[in-house]
Amino acid sequence: MLQNKEELTDKEVLIEAPVRKEDSSKKKISKLFYKDSTWAIIFLFPHLILFLAFMLFPVIGSFVLSFASWDLIGELEWIGFGNYVELYNDEIFVEVFWNTVIFTAVSVPVGIFISLLLAVALNQKIGGIKFYRVAYFLPVISSMVAVAIIWQWIYNPEYGFLNFLLNLVGIDGPNWLSSQTWALPAVIITTIWKNLGFNMLIFLAGLQGISDSYYEAAELDGASVIQKFRHITIPLLSPTTFFITIMAVINSFQVFDTVYLMTGGGPGRATSVIVHYLYQNGFEYFRMGYASAMAYVLFFLVFILTIIQFLRQKRNSIY
Repeated sequence: MLQNKEELTDKEVLIEAPVRKEDSSKKKISKLFYKDSTWAIIFLFPHLILFLAFMLFPVIGSFVLSFASWDLIGELEWIGFGNYVELYNDEIFVEVFWNTVIFTAVSVPVGIFISLLLAVALNQKIGGIKFYRVAYFLPVISSMVAVAIIWQWIYNPEYGFLNFLLNLVGIDGPNWLSSQTWALPAVIITTIWKNLGFNMLIFLAGLQGISDSYYEAAELDGASVIQKFRHITIPLLSPTTFFITIMAVINSFQVFDTVYLMTGGGPGRATSVIVHYLYQNGFEYFRMGYASAMAYVLFFLVFILTIIQFLRQKRNSIY
């Protein structure tokens, strides 16, 4: 009996020993974790302060202001949903809303289609390919002020390059930026040209991630170039296309600098978009509450469109 007790005691010691070692290792890991977490918080603290000061607090403040009337100087007057009701009845807002919808409906699909074709072309093994890729991406990193000046010269009705080309084929070019009809298309063309390189680069990365084995198998089956593009390239690029579409829609609804620099929203309200009208109400008319309400209407529009695209992507996904 004593022997059995001693044996049991030895077994207990053998069992408890690794447990104690395990506990000590856990304590060491937890100490390292808390130490690393402390340093992570210290390094992230400046960024957190900036985020709170310039992102979170303004977002909350603008939401509160959307239910008030304030001109930056006088007292804050609470008006409930008055700003939203006024937006619903504001004919100018309705006009700039449809300008934004037209701008998005044209610039997004056309820009994506052209950038996809460029990406396919620049994915081939041709001479000087790096130069062409840089050349098409250059407008993306160019200043919008410089781009606006160049395109204002291109659209100039008297000595602009575009009307010069049209005159060569016997077409009398319009006064692009001063025309109620042609001002918005002119801004759309400039925007597509400016963003073409970014979309092209993302598509190019997606194309280089597609294995050549798919195309080799299709060639063995006798598939043409168009069939390979339709049944291999486009389906396998769907995640890339989805990302570009989401970003393009968001950016198109938030377009401001191109409109402000090239036309100032004119002539009349022909090129004025939601963000431009929001800027005017907030910083020219000093109607901060009304501008804040407009900002949240824009937010919910973009949010709904993004959710719709997520649902469509999930339904049509091949993965």
